[in-house]
Amino acid sequence: MTMKLPPGFLFGYATASYQIEGSPSSDGRGPSIWDTFSHRPGKIADGANGDIATDSYLMWKDDIELLQSYGANAYRFSISWSRIIPLGGRGDAVNWEGVKFYRTMIEELVKKGITPCVTLYHWDLPQALHDRYTGWLDRRIIDDFVTYAEVCFREFGDLVKHWITLNEPWCISVLGYGHGVFAPGRCSDRTRSNEGDSGREPWIVAHNLILAHASVVDFYRRKFKDSQNGSIGITLDALWYMPFDETQADDIVAAQRAIDTRLGWFAVRQTSCPDNSG
Repeated sequence: MTMKLPPGFLFGYATASYQIEGSPSSDGRGPSIWDTFSHRPGKIADGANGDIATDSYLMWKDDIELLQSYGANAYRFSISWSRIIPLGGRGDAVNWEGVKFYRTMIEELVKKGITPCVTLYHWDLPQALHDRYTGWLDRRIIDDFVTYAEVCFREFGDLVKHWITLNEPWCISVLGYGHGVFAPGRCSDRTRSNEGDSGREPWIVAHNLILAHASVVDFYRRKFKDSQNGSIGITLDALWYMPFDETQADDIVAAQRAIDTRLGWFAVRQTSCPDNSG
């Protein structure tokens, strides 16, 4: 029996801005927490960083040609927040060279018949926001994230119909603020980090991530969805847990609790815009 993919099925490839772009200070881009973290000795096993990566900021046209040659009809990529707003926040200047870069790339994707799927945040917080108020540890990040998202919706939303708010918030909160192995590298282990509280900070960060996601989704649906006819969601990562002994009730409960803790933590349904004043 021959099985066919349904009409409209998107088949493509995915990348993240810091992992591919390089050119960290070109055309007005500001530093992100991954620029800072990856340049600290001992933080990356082989000492690598994203200064060049796959040089996609300069070679993006070649990348699109490769996508087309592979038969892809979709490309998921992330926008560098600090390339759009170098200092990150409300009242900070928009970098129009950065906007122009992404706009030109998106136009070329559409021209080649490749559907752009855009992630707003793939771990690379503007360093300026971390320095200003500790980034995701502070509620002010929510309004700043909405401000950044608004620029993206306004400048790219006529062409982009698939938006992702956050990539893998579990990794952001737990690996970045619990284990200290992702930027900004905070944790309670003082051999690894001079700052952080692994028992407290991941929960604060996760809560602010959920509120930021809900706020941006609500904002998009109220202000842009009807005119742009797009969709918006989130990317969640999860492991699958199975009971050690499927005949034991305690093991079944433990496996479900593990799934709820890893995936259910972020797989929430927000029915109204949260109060961001707290």
